[in-house]
Amino acid sequence: MKAESLARLVTDAVVRNPRLWRVFRRRLRDRFDELAPTWETRIGPHHLGALDLALADVSPPGRVLDLGTGTGVVAKALAERYPEADVVGIDLSPGMIDEARRRLPAELGGRVKFEVGDAAALDYPEGAFEVVVLSNMIPFFDELARVTAPGGTLVLSFSRGDETPIYVPFDRLRDELDRRGFAEFAEFSAEPATALRAERR
Repeated sequence: MKAESLARLVTDAVVRNPRLWRVFRRRLRDRFDELAPTWETRIGPHHLGALDLALADVSPPGRVLDLGTGTGVVAKALAERYPEADVVGIDLSPGMIDEARRRLPAELGGRVKFEVGDAAALDYPEGAFEVVVLSNMIPFFDELARVTAPGGTLVLSFSRGDETPIYVPFDRLRDELDRRGFAEFAEFSAEPATALRAERR
């Protein structure tokens, strides 16, 4: 199965029933390990467009979490946007994390760290991050609510809108997040990318 088809299948299944994640987790991790060396050839100039718009008026945070960091493109952009913040990039794929560490500019090494981790079970305390970002990433809503600080900002972005392999419709995102204490939803678009921003109550 192509990576895109697998990603859409897993996303749809896991958003409906998070317990299915344990069924798909290893297969998706292995697939992204295979893709890691060439991952950045798949990223176009549009990748950060909607995310940039969503973050434009967000107050500078102290700690930022980039879930599904891949090779660290978003984490590096976040560190450059917020020069006083510490940024953590998490990815399930050890291959992606190896690439992210290899590609990290030396000048960001003191503020950006990359770790292998599972977004369904994060090793961070409640309210650990003022800004949490997911780009083309399956949302695990309970964990998002747990690690986003009260008053903090969550942004979910999809680099090709509803054509992104890992995509969740905004209506579904709003419903799930509203029930977990998020509000102040706002949508952003920079063709073809889209993003949804929410604030933790």
